[in-house]
Amino acid sequence: MTERDVSLPVAAQPSVDALVEQAQLGESLGYDTAWLPESWGRNTVSTLSCIARDTDEIDIGSSILPVYSRSPALLGQSAATLQEVSDGRFRLGLGPSGPIVIENWHGVEFGNPLRRTRETVEIVKQVTSGETVDYDGEYFDLEGFRLRCAPPDPAPPVEVAAMGPKAVELAGRFADGWHGVMLTRDGIEDRLEDFERGADLGDRDRSTQRVTLSLTCCALDDAERAKRLVKQHAAFYIGGMGTYYRDNLARQGHEEIAHEIYDDWQAGDQEAAVAAFPEDLLEELAAWGTPEEARERFERFAEIDGVDAVSVSFPRAADLDAIESTMRALAPE
Repeated sequence: MTERDVSLPVAAQPSVDALVEQAQLGESLGYDTAWLPESWGRNTVSTLSCIARDTDEIDIGSSILPVYSRSPALLGQSAATLQEVSDGRFRLGLGPSGPIVIENWHGVEFGNPLRRTRETVEIVKQVTSGETVDYDGEYFDLEGFRLRCAPPDPAPPVEVAAMGPKAVELAGRFADGWHGVMLTRDGIEDRLEDFERGADLGDRDRSTQRVTLSLTCCALDDAERAKRLVKQHAAFYIGGMGTYYRDNLARQGHEEIAHEIYDDWQAGDQEAAVAAFPEDLLEELAAWGTPEEARERFERFAEIDGVDAVSVSFPRAADLDAIESTMRALAPE
């Protein structure tokens, strides 16, 4: 049975307490995991520590922590600590992010994200195992590092967010799971083939790996408002967050519309970018509408073979009421 997660929103949050309360609501509604990404707002590790202390059963995870903004050793220490604080409920999600975030905001060169992600995953796994880390890589050389506290038991899963074929293959080969985002139903199936190929190359037990699809959702009594929010969200990522999301959509067979949205947004005409987004494509990327309509759309994604969990995520412009309405509407039965 497909698990149902919730991706806590980083936008429109007045406080850390609000995020804790949303995780508690997710727990009370029966969601399996509460994910929290790290962008340019609150520190995810600190916030997840607060959530871990004030929840009891729901798993918690980072989705994602960029592999450029912390060293692999520190990521391993953080994962070990969060696993301890949560009593074994933590999942570490990693990913490269993109040049806009990494170079413009962190001041770090965004070079060879595939290799850097692989090395980070390998080092983190060594750190959390409690063994002495001696690692000779292209980006990282470590000698003699070892946790001075007891290693987590069990070690937390290390999962990777990825969009391109090679990146998803890497996740299957080296990580304990893959996080997909902004994927059509057909696009998911193509990337699942990449993940399975990676798992074969890495001689991994696929039954121990978890595929999570992050799905933009909005369930409101006002169905038109819900549609407008998810369309604005998708247009923002395709048009305004570098070329990764644009290229990801183009790769899935929607090259013309992906470039039209991107070009309109880059030209400063955000309204045109949103208007250019066709409704039939939105049907393939999101779940929205009244609570009943949104749930019906959501189930189409939950039924995809090979997807182990679908995570309810929210439009960036959704307010607190819209977030709660969506969480309640799409909660596990």
